[in-house]
Parts: sequence; structure tokens; C-alpha cells
Amino acid sequence: MNKKSYSDLVKNQELIADVVDLTYEGLGVVKVADFPIFVADALPGEVIKLSVTRVLNSYAFGRVIDRIKVSADRVTIKHPEMIASGIAPLVNLAYPAQLVFKQKQIQQLFHKAGIDDVEILPTLGMADPTHYRNKTVIPVKFQNGKLVTGFYRRGSHKLVPINDYYLNDPKIDAAVGTVRDVLNDFHITAYDEITRQGLLRYILVRRGYHTGQMMIAIISTKKKLPQERSIIAAITAKIPDLTSLILNYNPKQTNVQLGLDNRILFGEPVIHDTLLGLDFEIAVNSFYQVNPQTTAILYTKAAQLAELKGNELAIDAYSGIGTIGLSIADQVKKVIGVEVVKSAVDDAQKNLLANHIQNAEFIAEDAPKQFAIWAQQGIKPDLVFVDPPRKGLTIDLIRALGMMRPAKLIYISCNPATLARDAVLIKSEGYRIAKPVLPIDQFPQTMHVESITVFQTGSD
Repeated sequence: MNKKSYSDLVKNQELIADVVDLTYEGLGVVKVADFPIFVADALPGEVIKLSVTRVLNSYAFGRVIDRIKVSADRVTIKHPEMIASGIAPLVNLAYPAQLVFKQKQIQQLFHKAGIDDVEILPTLGMADPTHYRNKTVIPVKFQNGKLVTGFYRRGSHKLVPINDYYLNDPKIDAAVGTVRDVLNDFHITAYDEITRQGLLRYILVRRGYHTGQMMIAIISTKKKLPQERSIIAAITAKIPDLTSLILNYNPKQTNVQLGLDNRILFGEPVIHDTLLGLDFEIAVNSFYQVNPQTTAILYTKAAQLAELKGNELAIDAYSGIGTIGLSIADQVKKVIGVEVVKSAVDDAQKNLLANHIQNAEFIAEDAPKQFAIWAQQGIKPDLVFVDPPRKGLTIDLIRALGMMRPAKLIYISCNPATLARDAVLIKSEGYRIAKPVLPIDQFPQTMHVESITVFQTGSD
């Protein structure tokens, strides 16, 4: 069999093979005559007996029937549903091995991008890599005559019922179950993607790590729930420390989880939490890092690696509700944040005022466009912090960065693939990677890894 041929593999065929790698989705990689087969719950170094479940043009999928040789890094799976749903695909891998895997993931991607003159430090991990998330959005389906919460099985529309999500704050998991059961008692229907009927789409829960304040949002296809007052009374009676209960209206036939129309059913419109001694206001649609413990480490390390002197003009691109910009404000002369989401900028302004910070401002604008304007105006910041979404930076932003030519760029990345891609372009603008890249395990038990890369002009 060659790489372009799949005629020798058929569904339900059984094979014995070595697991040689992991994909970025946490699937074990088996190769038969250089043809890849992706297998869930299979770790490098293992020898497995597998059954082929699906054959495509250039790859196939399989499932483990038996393990002939077991990896020394395998741990007993207490939550197999985490692998079935893909929520925590590394839950079967010992935590020290997870940290090494994430370091190697970044190394390999830089190597593929042609950048070999960079050191990748060991991944900074957590003392307890479980139950760390301060937010969850859980889909709801009607199965077996009742509302069920959980996550979809990989590659399917079948919901895997889950009560302990392993990654969430336990009080968040309890709240999800309580709300689901109350809505079930009142016979609230779940939205069906096929018939496009039903009300309930998701349950969102946020909880302040330091404050304990809790927000629950019911995401619905209608602007009002049946028996709404009784539902509110039942939820607040069962969750007496609830800070905020919101109805989020999302009628659109898309994969976007939240709508923009929010109505307060009980309590406050926002909750608060603290980060690095600062108070942050968090609304339903706000972006706020989901792992507050490592976020504090991430921002502290970013500031340390930037070697701030106190006299800098710093730009915080993709500034969100102002977390990075406000956290470094007392270490620089001035911070300017730029963020395309207007509601996030409004939140950043509120956070600025609440923390009595006077040397920061936030602009509602697309970062690449604003960078180009600043470049044309001759504005030259001393350094720029970027914390982009998974798709990374745009070419326009990188080019404008080259025109403004700040001495340093602190790139906080949540996707090493786009980081490596962007690093090539940033280097072409006359920058070099000035320090070893620091990976931080923001999302234990998953394939994701956060990292900090310092780019600098000049040759020193």
C-alpha cells in the first residue's frame, strides 16, 4: 500500500500495529505502509490490536480492541467519557508526560516552519491539573425522555451524558446539573437541530475563582421561558449563593453558542473576580481566561520577559476586557489597548475606572487596521503585547508592526501552529526571537498549550 492508496484497508479490518505519535486532537497515530490510522485512547510506544472504523482517501480511523504493550506513561482512566467526547483527550497520559508532549509540540512546529535556532523551555504545569476551569458552556439534548447535559461524542451528534466534567470547578458542575433538573421538572424542551424546534440550547456557568460569585445563563431560542417566574424561584432556591441569572436569546441556526441579547432574570448583570490584585467585571459574553491560576502566572511571566523599565509606551493588541493591559499598567508609562469587540472595550473601560488606573486607554477598532493608522501617524510604541485568537496574527498586522517597529513584541499564543507560522513573517520584518519560548499549561488534560515568545529588533 502506498500513501495515495487505501484499497488495502477496509472497514472492520483488524490489525496489530505500533502507535508512533499523537495528533493535535489527541488521537494515537498508527501507520500501515506509511498510511496513517488515527485511534482514540492510544499512546505512543504502545502496541495495539485495532479495528478499522472508517477509511478515507488519505487516512483512516480505528478503535482499540486490545493493548498488547502498554505505555509506561499511561494512567488509569477514571473518566473515559472525557476521551469519548474529546473534552480531555490526554486524561489517559501521565501529567509529566503531558508537559513534555506540549513542549515537543512547539519544538516540532517551529522546526517545520524552518526555525531551529530557538530554545523551547520545559512546560510550566499546575500542582493540581484538574477542576481548574471557571467557565463552561454545556449543550443540552432531549434523550431517553429527559433533558441530558454533556458533550458530543467525537465526530457525531450523539450527546455523551456527563455529570463530572473533570476540568470544571466542581461547583460549576453541580450548578449545571441543578439547572438541567429544574428545567426538566418544568418540561422545558431542548432545541433540535434537525426539526429546529425546542427552546433550550446550552447552559453557561461562570464562577469567580477568588470571589466565588456565580453567573448562570440559559441559552434559549425564545426570548421568554414558559413558567419563567417559577423556574427562577426554583433555581435560586436550590442555588442560594447565585449572583446572576441571565436568559441569553440565540435564535440563529449556527454553531455560535451565545447570542448578544441578554435579559437579567435574577441578580446582577455581571460577576466580579480578581486577577493579580485587580478587580474585573465579567459579563455573559466577556472573554476572560478560563484558568485563573495559570493566567496569573502567564501575565506575570510575560511582564518579566518584557523586562519593563517603567517608561514605556505599551500597546495591548486584542485587549479584550483589559486583563493584560491593566495588569502591566503600573509597570509602564502608558498602555493603549485595541480590541474589535465594542462590548469588550466597554468592559475594559469599566475595569479601568474600577481599579483607578489613569495611564491606560482602550480603543474599539480592528487591531490590524489600527496598527496601520498608528504606523502612518508615526506612533512608535516601545513594545507591543499580542494575545490573538487561535487563528493568530494577520499579515496586515505583522506588516504594520514592521512599519511601527517597536523594540519588542511579546507574543502570547494559544496555538503553536499559528505562532510558528507568524514567527516566520515577524522575523522577515527584521525581528529575532530574543529569549527561549516559554510554554505554560493553561489547559491540562487537553492538547492545547499557551506560550510566550519575545521578539526583538537588533542583533544584541
